[in-house]
Amino acid sequence: MTKKDQKIKLRAIARSLERKLSENYKTKSSQMIYRHLTAMSEYQAAQTVFCFVSTDREVDTHALLTHALAQGKTLCVPRCLGEGKMALHQITDVAELQEGTYGILEPAETTPLIDIDQVDFAILPCLTCNHQGHRLGQGGGYYDRFLSQYRGGTVLLCREQLIRDEIPLEPHDYPIPWVLSEAGLFEDGIRAPLG
Repeated sequence: MTKKDQKIKLRAIARSLERKLSENYKTKSSQMIYRHLTAMSEYQAAQTVFCFVSTDREVDTHALLTHALAQGKTLCVPRCLGEGKMALHQITDVAELQEGTYGILEPAETTPLIDIDQVDFAILPCLTCNHQGHRLGQGGGYYDRFLSQYRGGTVLLCREQLIRDEIPLEPHDYPIPWVLSEAGLFEDGIRAPLG
């Protein structure tokens, strides 16, 4: 079985596991992840934050988006351009988001663009990952392309019940330095302090 086939199989498993998670667990894990993330010194020190806008299946980031804006940070979120490419757009209010590609909330094309080099701290999604920061996404390549250009601090959000030890890797897959679940922060696979 090729790595690509392994990824397809693991995506199906991860999606099935996610559908079986209780709403109570999803809510509580999102709240814990939010508390952990806002306690991270790297997040607190960041002036410009990039964060995905969550869907119902992902760790909820809406409180985090609001928190970043309330802290006076420059907040940018992705807008899908197609073919695995996304643009980073600044928002000043979560109410600016509108339904876009794949039904995901995203900024309008008219909102200001942010250069990737301006981002201090990036918060990324995944379907599943391991504690070492190897992620498996939806398969569109959007975040792989982002990571091929981005060199700042990055944290991956994943519910602990969706974390798996074995993630199939291909040459274009970039490891993420920090993984954050409701169980806490992991740096290169080792539990790390939040402050």
